[in-house]
Amino acid sequence: MLGKLPQGKDENVLVGFDKADDAGVYRLSASLALVQTVDFFTPIVDDPYTFGEIAAANSLSDVYAMGGKPLSALSIVAYPAKGDLETLEQILQGGFAKMQEAGCAVLGGHSVADDEIKFGYAVTGTIDPSRILTNSGARPGDALILTKRLGTGVIGTAIKHGKASEESIAAAVDSMRTLNRRACEIMVAFSGEHPGAVHSVTDVTGFGLIGHAREMALGSRVTIEIDSKKVEPLPGALEAIRNAQVPGGLNNNREFASCSVSLAANIAPEIETLLYDPQTSGGLLISLLAAHAPALESALRAAGVPASIIGRVLDRGEHPIVVV
Repeated sequence: MLGKLPQGKDENVLVGFDKADDAGVYRLSASLALVQTVDFFTPIVDDPYTFGEIAAANSLSDVYAMGGKPLSALSIVAYPAKGDLETLEQILQGGFAKMQEAGCAVLGGHSVADDEIKFGYAVTGTIDPSRILTNSGARPGDALILTKRLGTGVIGTAIKHGKASEESIAAAVDSMRTLNRRACEIMVAFSGEHPGAVHSVTDVTGFGLIGHAREMALGSRVTIEIDSKKVEPLPGALEAIRNAQVPGGLNNNREFASCSVSLAANIAPEIETLLYDPQTSGGLLISLLAAHAPALESALRAAGVPASIIGRVLDRGEHPIVVV
């Protein structure tokens, strides 16, 4: 649909809606650009404070995926006109606390009456125009690092149906409320120490790993190979899939993207399903020179980021995505 809209001719728009990227980028000067994004969604956990934290972490993620630094945010609230105001306060408190953790100032926001609760933020950050990391720069020979484990979608569905273990709930919530800030800072510092090593980044959210890897592959005109044995699930994620705790978004992701995937015959069905799982506040997918990947993986893990090398970038083949 966006492709049908007329494109502006502002030369300062460095990343716009004509590209399927994580955030927009607008140049202010030769050394400074704005990074802008917006995201909001319905509750995925019962605790309102935790929901606020997760919504904030998710909203900030697109700025980190560009290699930017969040500066300010405006909240977006949809809440029942006669809803409990204490619950709303807890949502806002959780979001505010996470924004403070990110060093991002909440300037205000906008609310509307809605029977269905929704919450999120429009976030503005900054970046050096010469150091923007888009999702269309992956190169053949690169390795791929993923900075979080997968499974928040299926575990979230299991939570709704009362079929998730305490361990899986705790792991999923901890993952979703964890900022991508530390991963971004380490990646950006590593890129500064090794100029040209990091080529492309995106965050893995609603389209799942395969969906976001597909966007990177198409934008970069390459094929991405995912090693299914290296992809780490959250505790309880595979059990949730085996128990048919599959969200509708996962099926939509599979229906949309499966035609772009070459799947090895020995891949277990639950592993394939996990790769399509829509993530909330998922990790960064980083494409970088293979020779530097182990060092970046080690630096991330040393900082407590559960990063793993999960694949590589190939010359463009018959399919944008290959799963082995």
